[in-house]
This record gives sequence, structure tokens and C-alpha cells, in this order.
Amino acid sequence: MRLHVGCAMWTHRSWTGSVVPKNTGSQDKLRFYSSWCNAVEGNTTFYATPARETVGSWAGQTPGDFRFVVKLPRAITHEKRFRGIDDDLRNFLRVIEPLGPRLESLWIQLPGSFAPGDVAALDQVLRRLPREHRYSVEVRHPLFFTDPTELNNLEKVCAATGTEWVPFDTTAFFAGGAPTSDAEREAWERKPRLPRRSTALTARPIVRYLGRDDETKTVAGWQHWVGVVAGWLQEGRSPTFFLHTPGNHDAPALARRFHDEVRARVPALEPLPEPEPVEPETLF
Repeated sequence: MRLHVGCAMWTHRSWTGSVVPKNTGSQDKLRFYSSWCNAVEGNTTFYATPARETVGSWAGQTPGDFRFVVKLPRAITHEKRFRGIDDDLRNFLRVIEPLGPRLESLWIQLPGSFAPGDVAALDQVLRRLPREHRYSVEVRHPLFFTDPTELNNLEKVCAATGTEWVPFDTTAFFAGGAPTSDAEREAWERKPRLPRRSTALTARPIVRYLGRDDETKTVAGWQHWVGVVAGWLQEGRSPTFFLHTPGNHDAPALARRFHDEVRARVPALEPLPEPEPVEPETLF
């Protein structure tokens, strides 16, 4: 029984001095993050495919039970829309090989313009992908959430290949009142407004949750997920929960708090290890 929790990134300027020591080199920031959380969203691969050696360094900085959910490059999902992607996909799969068992899932995030009429193309890609990896899909077109026929069609496509459907739950964020900071205003403009989805299709469900700057509102908004995730664990599933806030300043600590709240309902769940200590700054 295992619950993986994490954030949208493993480095953030505001984490200096709390999650990572000051003057920590880029090659060590993931190591300190991985003592706080046991999973991370691999968003960087969406924008550019890293060098294989870089991916090897990610594996080297993390313990064996750490998990990456790695996003497919936007060239594949957004620009080429699954057409003529064989070389891009082959190269990407080669690059991420060093993650080995640390790769929890390859995450196919699709644009809002990816509509029900495009599902056939997704189906073809999923059936061609190598079966040694797990896959997860995130969609943002409203019809997948509001039209039962289109919802069922996408579920069937995912189920045929053991692919998970990743919800990005922003309902608590948009229900929390008008934005109160620049970060909240940016999220208000950019984040999707979709109904909450709580159905797991596989033994490895993945959830993305967006809270508010106000910790009280963030915690209140995730109570639904505490119950759902606890239920998944009791069913024998191994979920992954990613905690987002508009500024992400306290995201690692909040992810750990979520894990603690789930563990209070599922005492058999092992606690997260204590984070690696960050040495306080001294005068000399």
C-alpha cells in the first residue's frame, strides 16, 4: 500500500532555505525535494526533450521508491497532434529510459481544442505505444465531462490500453472567491474550469488538485480527495496526488499534510520519511 504525493516542480525560488539549503546547486535540488515528497510532475519535458544524461541525473538524485509522472513533449500532443510523430516519440522514449521503475506514468496532456472527434487519433497512438510503460491522459474539452456519451467513449479508449484519465480539479480554486494575489489572478485566467472527476480507471490513479493562496481554503477543498484517495488505497490501488497552489510557496509541506490526512483514515499507510534537514544560516 503506497500513496505518492508531490508538486508541479522540484525547484522553486521560495523553497530556498526551507526545502533546499541556500547555495544548493541545480544538480542537488531534486535530491532535497525528494526527501519531502515521493513524486513529482515532469512538466519540463513538455517544453523540451532533455538529454538522456540529464534524465540519468534525475534518477541518481532520487530514492528507488520516488516516482515521476512525465509529460509528453508538446511537439507530439499540441503541434503535430499525433501526426508524423514516430521519430519524436522514439527519441523521447529513449531519453527517459534511465528513470526505469521511477517512471510512474507517461502523461499525455491534451489541449482544450482536443475534442471528442479527435479521440480516434488518441486511440491509435495508445495502441501503438510500448506496453512496458503506463500511460495517463488529461483532457480539457468540456464535452468529455458534460456529455455522457463522449465521457464513456473516452473511458473505453483508455480502458482498452490500461490508460488512466487524470483529473485536474480546480473546483475548490474557482469556488473560493475572487483572486487575492497576482498568482491567483494568473491562475484565474489560465486554469481550466471543468467539473470534478473522481473515477479511477486503473490501479494507479493520478490526481492534480489546485488550491488557493489561503491554506485553510486549500485544505477544505481537498477533503473530497482525502476520502476518495483513502478509498482507493483500501481497494488496493496505489494513487498519486499532486498538490498545486497559485504560488506553490508551501506546496511541499501541503503535499505532506495531505498524505498525513489520508493516513489518519488508513493507518496501515506508512508515513513519509522526515525531510532532509536544511542547515540554518549562520553569521560566521
